[in-house]
Amino acid sequence: RPKGALTTHRQNLLTYRAWSARAGLTGEDRYLVINPLFHCFGYKAGVLACLLRGATMVLQPVFDVRRALRAVESERITVLPGPPTIYTELLDAPGRDRFDLSSLRLAVTGAAVVPVALVRRLRAELFPEVLTAYGLTESCGTVSVCSAEDDAETVALTAGRPIDGVEVRVAGPDRVPLPAGHDGEILVRGYNVMLGYLDDPEASAEAVDTDGWLATGDVGHLDAHGNLVVTGRSKDMFVVGGFNVYPAEVEQVLTGHGAVAEAAVVGVPDARLGEVGRAYVTVRPGAATGPDDLVGHCRERLANFKVPREVVVLAALPRNASGKVDKSALRTT
Repeated sequence: RPKGALTTHRQNLLTYRAWSARAGLTGEDRYLVINPLFHCFGYKAGVLACLLRGATMVLQPVFDVRRALRAVESERITVLPGPPTIYTELLDAPGRDRFDLSSLRLAVTGAAVVPVALVRRLRAELFPEVLTAYGLTESCGTVSVCSAEDDAETVALTAGRPIDGVEVRVAGPDRVPLPAGHDGEILVRGYNVMLGYLDDPEASAEAVDTDGWLATGDVGHLDAHGNLVVTGRSKDMFVVGGFNVYPAEVEQVLTGHGAVAEAAVVGVPDARLGEVGRAYVTVRPGAATGPDDLVGHCRERLANFKVPREVVVLAALPRNASGKVDKSALRTT
């Protein structure tokens, strides 16, 4: 059941001043807003950030890769944030080389697994700067952001460091902080944490404790440099023969295959093991691969229980209105 997260205007202003500073957004930028305005990505990291910095907004109501390429050329777009699928479509668009895209400066992505190979391609072919970020509606949309100086592995495999004034803790079931490198639930505290859920004090108390820590429901760890590594959502985790599997790790391996454009992994019922992984992938234009090849690719790089039992090749992955892969739809595919 959807819940309304209550945040104040002041909280959002502070959060997106910090986001804009970390991302390097300036009044000279021209920002193509393709994320929906009903979502934090389009409304807050888009409209609100542009108003705070005085950047020019160019709005595209519905994403279309050809129209986006034309807009970049004609409007001299410098900033183009979006989910990873947007960049895959831009990179693989037929006739991309016929457009002048030299104005592009900054890509900001997140909300899904970001392959290292995608970050490298983006930096080599389209954007000098590529950043990833992590957040949720209950934190005004942003918790952490990478920096322009971060290398491709850091950008792809982490969500950067907390924005100024925000704390991140990774804890076990007892809420005791875990050392770097150990997975646990991601907790957040700071000016960006919601006031609570609208008309739902019970859910509010479960989400935010008396010390102000927001339980995100996401799983991850902090690396040795303080970067947040998001392993996956607790609800996405599945259990294979008693072993926990987080789809993000498997998806990262699959998208490391040269022929794979995108990947999504879900748990499906199994009579012997309880659940096993099923992977859905799309293939890059002109590339060729198949289920056996991809299972073998995973078997060389993952523990046996993490290897998908089945790989399904699709023309496109189902998505919700904000561009995220709809895993509930995949489970019924």
